[in-house]
Amino acid sequence: MKKVTKVFYISVIISLLFIVWGVIPDRILPNANLQDVTSKVQTYIVDKFGWFYLISASFFLVFSLFLIFSKYGGIKLGRPNDKPEYSYITWFAMLFSAGMGIGLVFWGAAEPLSHFHNPPYGDPTTSDTAKTAMQYSFFHWGFHPWAVYATIALALAYFKFRKHSSGLVSGILVPLFGERGKEVWGTIVDFIVVFATVFGVATSLGFGAIQISGGLSFVFGIDQTFIFQLMIILIVTVLYMLSASTGLNKGIKYLSNSNIVLALALMIFLLLLGPTTFILNLFTTSFGNYIQNLPSMSFRMTPFNEDNTEWIKGWTIFYWAWWIAWAPFVGTFIARVSRGRTIREFVLGVLLVPTIFGALWFTVFGGSAIHLEFFQGKDIYGFVNNFGEETALFAVLENFPFSMFMSLIAILLISTFFITSADSATFVLGMQTTGGRLDPPNSVKLVWGIIQSGAAAVLLWQGGLEALQTASIIAAFPFTIILLLIVFSLLKSFKQEIKEMEMRRKN
Repeated sequence: MKKVTKVFYISVIISLLFIVWGVIPDRILPNANLQDVTSKVQTYIVDKFGWFYLISASFFLVFSLFLIFSKYGGIKLGRPNDKPEYSYITWFAMLFSAGMGIGLVFWGAAEPLSHFHNPPYGDPTTSDTAKTAMQYSFFHWGFHPWAVYATIALALAYFKFRKHSSGLVSGILVPLFGERGKEVWGTIVDFIVVFATVFGVATSLGFGAIQISGGLSFVFGIDQTFIFQLMIILIVTVLYMLSASTGLNKGIKYLSNSNIVLALALMIFLLLLGPTTFILNLFTTSFGNYIQNLPSMSFRMTPFNEDNTEWIKGWTIFYWAWWIAWAPFVGTFIARVSRGRTIREFVLGVLLVPTIFGALWFTVFGGSAIHLEFFQGKDIYGFVNNFGEETALFAVLENFPFSMFMSLIAILLISTFFITSADSATFVLGMQTTGGRLDPPNSVKLVWGIIQSGAAAVLLWQGGLEALQTASIIAAFPFTIILLLIVFSLLKSFKQEIKEMEMRRKN
């Protein structure tokens, strides 16, 4: 532990205090437990600053698009002769698995189905609403979240591999504020990064355990007890700690490639066995609607309609805060695996490939769910309301041939995504608490692995996972401001670099 920084000790202590706070029952702290306090804070932030999240997320997308066409696009993330460490397939697999893999499996059928019955506008369960449901699913998982990831990942990769900075988020802001005062504000920035990562990933581990147990319960009739979910967390913890100990080029690399193979297999199975022509037609029209309506959706607030305002707060603004909360973790990991790529290549890859794949995923699973209800009269939504959103995927698969086989693939896919996300998170947390080391010690990764799984297990037992998720999203508010500062720090560094390159050419 000699190589850890004080951010490690601060983060560990505060993380443990939050976990303890999360398990204190309401009778001991009436109206002051973790669930109550974080909910009130989040409600205030969303009510007063929802517009800020919308404008900020759109700003990051505009900035990313600007970089593609700007003179900065040819700058390499590394030395001029550096080559990419990973092939395109492996690179896409790794960034996608860390970015939102487990979320796509969880929400692939559930979110479009929810929008179909509770749309942002219009009457529910109509053909127009079905198109709107797909359009907003694309929106919530498309260009905006990946632009957030691209912004922080690009900054980290550029300063780490080209400017030989520490690899910490605080190091990106030095061009704006200088080295003076970094001891104080740098520690605060890096703590926010670790805080958001720990609780964001711990929450996902808890929800992942719920969906794995839900799938096994659906397929084999096993009761969804806390003990069963705890066993799942323990097994997965052992697996991802074994993977983490093998290093980035073995565990995460192989798991990420496996994730893509399993995801493609599951998606192609349902595409071929399901309403293929309907799915492809729906994908085409929904993606067109998404691109056409992207500007209006990006800035859509409803100051004269309180019902629609609640929908936007509950979905769009919540998602934007959630993606920003995840950005330090995902961005650090994407940066680590992107050495040797140009800025233009990097931004195009990070924006386009996951967005298109995600849109196709939602169309296959969400479109199949809507088709079952709209054309065949199945009540998938009613089943999900009774048994939980984690069952949506399995309720859809049950209506197609080889449903048992596809459900088992889905459970395996959730498990591998689960392991990859936790594995990636222990690497990122180790890196962020050891001064930016690209090979953090296994002892540090072990500590963070235990804290993440412990938090997920304890709060799953207490029913406090949503409080933990809310706490992570609260951390997104100050990090949004940090991200905006990162954009200006990047632009300042790019301008200086272009000047230096032009001066070298003249000489």
